Amino acid sequence: MSAPAYAASPRDTRPSRPTPGIALTANLVGQESLLPPAALALLVSLHRAIEPERQARLAARRERQAFFDAGGLPDFREDTRAIREGDWKVAPLPAALQDRRVEITGPVDPKMVINALNSGAKVFMADFEDSTSPTWANLVAGQRALIGAVRGDLSFTADNGKQYALKPFDQQAVLLVRPRGWHLDEKHVRVDGQPIAGGLFDLAVFAFHNAKALAAKDRGPYFYLPKLQSMEEAALWETALSHIEATLGLPHGQMKVTVLIETLPAAFEMHEILHALRDRIAGLNCGRWDYIFSYLKTFRRHRDKVLPERGQVTMTQPFLKAYSELLIQTCHRRGAHAMGGMAAQIPINNDEAANEQALARVRADKLREVTAGHDGTWVAHPALISIARTIFDEHMPQANQHEVLREDVHVGRDELIAPSAGTITRAGFEGNVEVCVRYLAAWLDGNGCVPIHWLMEDAATAEISRTQLWQWLHNDDVHLADGTAIDFALLDATLRNLPGKLGDRAAIPGGSKIDEAIALLDELSRSDELAEFLTLPAYERID
Repeated sequence: MSAPAYAASPRDTRPSRPTPGIALTANLVGQESLLPPAALALLVSLHRAIEPERQARLAARRERQAFFDAGGLPDFREDTRAIREGDWKVAPLPAALQDRRVEITGPVDPKMVINALNSGAKVFMADFEDSTSPTWANLVAGQRALIGAVRGDLSFTADNGKQYALKPFDQQAVLLVRPRGWHLDEKHVRVDGQPIAGGLFDLAVFAFHNAKALAAKDRGPYFYLPKLQSMEEAALWETALSHIEATLGLPHGQMKVTVLIETLPAAFEMHEILHALRDRIAGLNCGRWDYIFSYLKTFRRHRDKVLPERGQVTMTQPFLKAYSELLIQTCHRRGAHAMGGMAAQIPINNDEAANEQALARVRADKLREVTAGHDGTWVAHPALISIARTIFDEHMPQANQHEVLREDVHVGRDELIAPSAGTITRAGFEGNVEVCVRYLAAWLDGNGCVPIHWLMEDAATAEISRTQLWQWLHNDDVHLADGTAIDFALLDATLRNLPGKLGDRAAIPGGSKIDEAIALLDELSRSDELAEFLTLPAYERID
């Protein structure tokens, strides 16, 4: 692959004065220009302002999970009833975020950034989280690609000589950036001896280089915030964003955010999350895949809430329908967007009938979203943009549909936690194993977004498969539809047979890491405790 146009010049070997309190444990050509002293100073001040409360919030997560493991159930908070029942609105939305009917998401490599911004979608979410393996090289290249995109001169030349360049600014999607969640560290950057939060690094470095240029274009900067579990975690993001604005000389509220409601606890605090970020929040998003993962994780010890195989847990299941409709009602009451979820399908080029069946499912899903009242939706592949846009154009001719208040929706605790009916087939069990192993292998090899069986898999979808395996194996008397017990003998046999099913490893993303991925999945599945996130033990194995 030839060097992209934004590549750094060779290292400046002149010594620079170190920034007190911060140390970089990686040494990559070009990182000095990405992290000059002023950027490092911002990271130091931000870490010191946020880290104590971040650790307190992570401890609160662990305490809450222990309550769930002991049989407790999530519920709406009594101490925040006044927020839920109060009459208030979020700040007015900027012009660039009024119409978000189709958003495309993907990793931050330069080719993806160019193609997504040129795709015809209203918004591109550049993802440092679930679709990016956070190697230091990926993070540096991703930040530099986004700098080039904001500057307008990002280009890329592929190995075959094909060149990629940005369309004019007025023809590009609006850029939103998703930093990593509160639970993830950035081990290559240490402040006062501690790793900085990965999300703070992603957010602050992007804002340092691009915030003023984007503000001048009335384009933000805009962000997606992932995996929040409480209003206190939202308030911590508010503190971080305000700190960055003050440091960079931006007005309060310049940096706008959309929050993904992708954890079960957060579904009980949607009003509160909007309120905590009310000066800058543009909406909430139904992050369906992580939400299913969170349901599984929350109820990992609850035998009565074991879900069927992944393919049967669709948005028409009652607990997911309740969540999406409550999100619409909540957002529109407060003047915010209610964004729909991801269509993960990718075109099936060699089977016209199968491709049409897949696209029919996409159409049905997008029709469900727009008629329910969502203001926009997500797709993973450019080929789905026109399909989603056509459906939203037909049923939502205006920029959004905040006037759809969904006062008919009456959702309580029981509706949000009701388990799904369904079965676990042998193919479903083996499919979970294959997705976990193949995704882990690719992730360990530096690729965080992988097509598997005509679906674009990222960390969220892999987490569903991994957590289901653990829950099925660690709850008594769980069987396949054919009566076979789901036990470690079944897991052993499936893992043993998988390499033969995969064929030529050289043709598989991360093929050289398959054995390591099998060993890691086996270890995680056998552990008496469910690992909080797949990416935490995997992160120890990269760089």
